[in-house]
Amino acid sequence: MMIHLNFSDLNEEAQERILESSKKDVTNKFGKEIQRYAKENRADFETMIEEEAMRNLYSFQYHFKI
Repeated sequence: MMIHLNFSDLNEEAQERILESSKKDVTNKFGKEIQRYAKENRADFETMIEEEAMRNLYSFQYHFKI
């Protein structure tokens, strides 16, 4: 049996855990580039990381044990 869920189907606690994981992933992969861009364009680094983390969620594969 295949169950398809997306991020919004998860409870708030699970969403927060996955979002934090995504933030770490984005920071590790693109942190220096985002920081440079934020500094050059006077943008908020944390906001940019959060936005990229939300976009990054769609590249995650979710596996659940039921």
